Amino acid sequence: MAKKINYLWRLLATGLSFFIFGAGGFLLWVLVFPTLSLLPGTSRQKANRGQQVVHYSFYVFIGLMHRLGVMTYEIDGLDKLNRPGQLIVANHPTLIDIVFLISRINQANCIVKARLWHNPFMRGPILNAGYISNGDPEQMIAECVDYLKSGGCMIIFPEGTRSVPGKPYRFQRGAAAIALQANAIVTPVILTCYPSTLTKAEQWYQIPQRRFHIAMHVGDDFVLDEFTATSAKALAVRHFNQHLQDYFTQQRELYLHHGK
Repeated sequence: MAKKINYLWRLLATGLSFFIFGAGGFLLWVLVFPTLSLLPGTSRQKANRGQQVVHYSFYVFIGLMHRLGVMTYEIDGLDKLNRPGQLIVANHPTLIDIVFLISRINQANCIVKARLWHNPFMRGPILNAGYISNGDPEQMIAECVDYLKSGGCMIIFPEGTRSVPGKPYRFQRGAAAIALQANAIVTPVILTCYPSTLTKAEQWYQIPQRRFHIAMHVGDDFVLDEFTATSAKALAVRHFNQHLQDYFTQQRELYLHHGK
């Protein structure tokens, strides 16, 4: 009976969390960001303020999910993040990965699917934080490179979408191209979630039998010298992309088995 009550509570709490997330995004759009827009500053300064608002909002949201008993989490290597000109590359096992990452990074840009620009619950944070659309791949890469070169911090999922459970990684080359063109600090973040939940194959109400645990492990920076030294840029991008894919494949297996 206790297990069933716990399950029902977590189901209710998960639904409540999704409602609060959507309502919060809408309220930021119609109340908070219009007020912030009245403050003086350049477009970059306004975007920076927007990113900080999203950061604090996500920090509170993750804390809420934790207190409601929906999830637990652990973080290893947080001190390696929050650096100017840093490109954070991460795998993408669950729906809330970007929320979790931004909740721990004071000010970060990211790539957002173009269709979310029309989502009333996401439009406010996306526009006011200056996030970058993936609608035009060439323009997306150029904007990301410029942002990193100007000292900004970015989060990118090389897969481009959530991982398919049980399937090997298939990294797109955008993250590798951005990293090499910007000659950025490239820091890997390995995310694991156990039991698996909020994947592409699951609806929000298909919750696991116990609260899920997210672990965030921040690795050491990649050394780009051997890739940036290659005169054939397309070849360098392909090799670095394969290097990223191999690294994350190895680390996923290592941490997932450790977590179990």
